[in-house]
Amino acid sequence: MDVNQFALYQLKNIPENRQIRFRPYSALQEKGIQIQYEDYEQVNLARMQPEDGPGQIRRRFNGKLPRTFHGHSISVSDVLVLNKDSVVTSYYVEKDGFTVIAGFIRKGSSGTLVSIDTSDFQIGGKEGNWHAFDSIIIDGRQFFLMEHETYGKEVAWVVLDEEGKIIVDHTYQGFDQTALQQIKDYLNLPQLTAELQKQEIPDGNIQTQSGNAMDKPPLENWQKYMENGEYL
Repeated sequence: MDVNQFALYQLKNIPENRQIRFRPYSALQEKGIQIQYEDYEQVNLARMQPEDGPGQIRRRFNGKLPRTFHGHSISVSDVLVLNKDSVVTSYYVEKDGFTVIAGFIRKGSSGTLVSIDTSDFQIGGKEGNWHAFDSIIIDGRQFFLMEHETYGKEVAWVVLDEEGKIIVDHTYQGFDQTALQQIKDYLNLPQLTAELQKQEIPDGNIQTQSGNAMDKPPLENWQKYMENGEYL
């Protein structure tokens, strides 16, 4: 999204959600219940104010609900998803405060190599197996914080993209400002590389459709086959 936005999700009013509605996150974790996007419905989507955080949004909603809002006031078991400066963070609403949860909003598809459920994953150049335990979405791309399954916090965490590529090789603080900056630098690499290549080519040598490189006449079909080493 080009603008900072937040979305409020509330549990669908179905019998299957009775055991998790209005329950604190710790109680659900004790019972092994996962917070799943499929159990929720989006009840509000709006722009964020520059100073907005989950606390400010909650106070504003409790003071006066928007006219177009059809859900209940923000309560325990709701999820607030904030997209601020292209970083998406999901907050589980508690009685007092919030709990950051990973993997609620998932961009990944069945064709991706890494997801928030990944375990026993082998990373090139590193020993042992790794599992994902946190994730973040930046500029529409999802990244995963990987922990060694044997040594845990004794070795540095690694950040991978959905294809399993190492984006941040060592981090002991999770998605801190240093890790976020490395991810953003990585996302800008294709654009920066193209700009650098353009700068390295003198203006007089840039080939356009009016230049020599593009003035080559179109080939006939038989010429294309011959040029590609095929024979009719």
